Amino acid sequence: MEKITARIGKRVLIGPGHPIVVQTMCNTHTSDVDATVAQCRRLAAAGAEMIRITVPGLQDVPHMAEISSRLRAEGIVTPLVADIHFSSATAIAIAPIVEKVRINPGNFHRDHAQARSQFGHLLEVCRKHGTAIRIGVNHGSLGSYITNLYGNTPLGMAKAAMEWLEMCLDADFRNVVVSLKSSNTVVMVQAYRLLEEMMESRGVVFPLHIGVTEAGNGDSGRIKSCIGCASLLSKGLGNTVRVSLTEDPEAELPAARYLADRYSRGLESSLVSSEIADGTVLASYEAPSRERLILDAACDWGPALLDREIDEVRFSGTIAGEPIGDDLAAYLSDEIMQASRRRFYKPEYIACPGCGRTMYDLQKAFEEVKARTSHLKGMVIAVMGCIVNGPGEMADADWGYVGEGNGKVSIYRGKTAVLRHVPEADAPRKLLSLIEDSL
Repeated sequence: MEKITARIGKRVLIGPGHPIVVQTMCNTHTSDVDATVAQCRRLAAAGAEMIRITVPGLQDVPHMAEISSRLRAEGIVTPLVADIHFSSATAIAIAPIVEKVRINPGNFHRDHAQARSQFGHLLEVCRKHGTAIRIGVNHGSLGSYITNLYGNTPLGMAKAAMEWLEMCLDADFRNVVVSLKSSNTVVMVQAYRLLEEMMESRGVVFPLHIGVTEAGNGDSGRIKSCIGCASLLSKGLGNTVRVSLTEDPEAELPAARYLADRYSRGLESSLVSSEIADGTVLASYEAPSRERLILDAACDWGPALLDREIDEVRFSGTIAGEPIGDDLAAYLSDEIMQASRRRFYKPEYIACPGCGRTMYDLQKAFEEVKARTSHLKGMVIAVMGCIVNGPGEMADADWGYVGEGNGKVSIYRGKTAVLRHVPEADAPRKLLSLIEDSL
């Protein structure tokens, strides 16, 4: 069995035997070089070991070159990853400038034959410049070539990744990381497990970038991310991690660092005892903080709930010496049950973290949508940053709220736009009105 280690720049190694690498993504506009450099500076200081930046088109390649040059001149050597969508030409142009290029095979080129041809060209450019590649497959944006064969399924995601990995092997290009992202923790975990089986059968295992995409924010986003990642990391799957939150990128790093420390550096849970009766776990903690309790509990019990090895968890114990209150214990149980998709007590939100393609105040919009729709138990609502990726990647949503730019929003029911060009100020009310009229 050949197990690949990817090299990202001169110092970062992703693969077996190496610590889990923590990464995040800028949400500044790449054309705003000053803002992007400043954010990268903060992210590097906060512990980001890789930083991803969107490169929407060829016009942004010079901006990315300047960002890299200025950071390196300051002595900041954190590898930069170019995030590419819908423009294979941009991927090829940016490859000599960055340490890693992330492409989504489902939208690398609209014509599948052209996508394969352009990908072959990209491999040669990356080989020449020592640039790594992430093959990033996302649930909901697989491309018609795959969905016509396998549907929008975990199997389709794994098959899509394997096709591109086979191209890498045919070209003898191995500096590759692969990801299979979904906002649905069950879909995400199933897809990664299927891919691992396929790679093992092939005899070559590439390193995995793991994360729950569009996880949301607050406790919910962290719990959802921890459950999805822990379900893989606890089984030895996963070499680099991002916790995708609809918050400032710096806020993603503590939870990602927690996962890296727990699963590659031996950080222990604050769990002190547990017992199980009729499928219900009674778990007692002595946690140093509320945040630590949330992360520990999600990782301790979320994977078993997701895999249906247990049916429920109830919590007791202390936080910094003070008793865990009944309200917090019940809330934590509800959140973990929902994130593991065992019981829904509130709406399920899909919300992207934002990036350089986002053209409105995504965090504010998400909070407004949540405030207006919090009573819609079990409904799946997506709040997406841009019209480029939003409609495709909110695959599980009943309703979607997607930024168009220029102060306007599109509202979707399923995958169909039912209202376009809605002013931002009026969009949350319009969304709720449409939902209520449909009930």
